[in-house]
Amino acid sequence: MLNQIHEKIKGYYVFILILIIWQVVCNLGIYNEFILPPPVKVFTTFVKMIKDNSIYENVYISLKRIIIGFSISSMVAIPLGVIFGSNRRLYEYFKPILEFIRNTPPLALIPMLILWFGIGEKSKIIIIILASFFPVFLNTLSGIRSCDPKLIEVGQAFNFTKKQIFTKIIIPNSILDIFIGLSLGLGYSFRAIIGAELIAASSGLGYLISDGKAMSRTDVVMVGIFVIGFLGIISEYLFTKFIKKVAKGKQVKEYA
Repeated sequence: MLNQIHEKIKGYYVFILILIIWQVVCNLGIYNEFILPPPVKVFTTFVKMIKDNSIYENVYISLKRIIIGFSISSMVAIPLGVIFGSNRRLYEYFKPILEFIRNTPPLALIPMLILWFGIGEKSKIIIIILASFFPVFLNTLSGIRSCDPKLIEVGQAFNFTKKQIFTKIIIPNSILDIFIGLSLGLGYSFRAIIGAELIAASSGLGYLISDGKAMSRTDVVMVGIFVIGFLGIISEYLFTKFIKKVAKGKQVKEYA
């Protein structure tokens, strides 16, 4: 019983140790409180932001942008991954331009997107789409291409048509890869939206951090960082549980 409890909480030992060291450093006065606020002050600020609903508003706005951008990205990336995975020759025509876009950091495009679309929702959603597209696309592509040839041979032995082989063998075989890609894409969406909101936004968690910096409120900045981190952990946990359910008990790797 104790071993089971230990296994469940051992991942939090380092986090607790960091909190203790953080509090000790603050008590010793090594850094000014404005530079490194103590954990208690950060927690108090978090509680105040809960009471005045400001944290909820910013979380809602950021999550809304993430959901919209990630949904659009997935609806484009999965079909393209299926199409290009099924037709290698067609993919060769588009591979250079896709590789160019993939190696261009989405945040590097923010100045151009602001010029074209302003600091409204469009520019932020486009950043999320660009950031989350390739994890989903490449995992879908890999899943379609990595289907075991022996399974296809079995389908041919049963006189399956090409459509039946595709829908009953190739697609089911690639489902796990697709969901892993979606999980990775969601993580990239969180990173991208915070970066976009730090540079050009009047709301959201990234704006909260930027505004805290401008007002020399390090405690607000740290609240924003912790909220982003915990939201990422929760979303990753839920997605991993979902993937394991889809995999029906198969071993699922953890991706960072």
